[in-house]
Amino acid sequence: MRRALIVIDVQESFRARPLWDRIANPGIAEPVNRLVRLARDSGDLVVWVLHTEPGSGDVFDPEKGHVRLLAELEQPLPGEPVLYKTSHNAFTTTNLQQRLTGAGVGELWVCGIRTEQCVETTARVGSDLGYEVVFVADATTTDPIGDLSAEAITERTLAVLRGRFARIATVDELAASSA
Repeated sequence: MRRALIVIDVQESFRARPLWDRIANPGIAEPVNRLVRLARDSGDLVVWVLHTEPGSGDVFDPEKGHVRLLAELEQPLPGEPVLYKTSHNAFTTTNLQQRLTGAGVGELWVCGIRTEQCVETTARVGSDLGYEVVFVADATTTDPIGDLSAEAITERTLAVLRGRFARIATVDELAASSA
């Protein structure tokens, strides 16, 4: 079974928001880069997904110039798709499923920004579509919502996904199992 790494919304739009100083892991690029290198070394497909809200006038509007990967991220190689989505999950408004099916992918590793929103939603939809999903916990990040800390949000997300929609893993665990 072929595998794909889906890198979700690790983009400058988030850094341009006032909440970036409250994000749980502003160094998100480091674990994501490790995953990208691990996936590439294993011959896995790497898919880059960026959230966009055309015409919104905010940081997700492509006209503002922030809808691009974080500068410190590994950049896509030729043949690695970069998809632009307008929904919370990476499937509904892109051709991700067709690309995965065409490549014979059966397992997904998911990572990115916002743990409980676009990454969790992509994991759930991927599971519903029949993919074996691995949610890479330490390669996601989020910011607090109301009275909930980013840590509490992440804990809740892992609890509801674990064993039902995804296997939960860390970058180190995936690296050790791929060695």
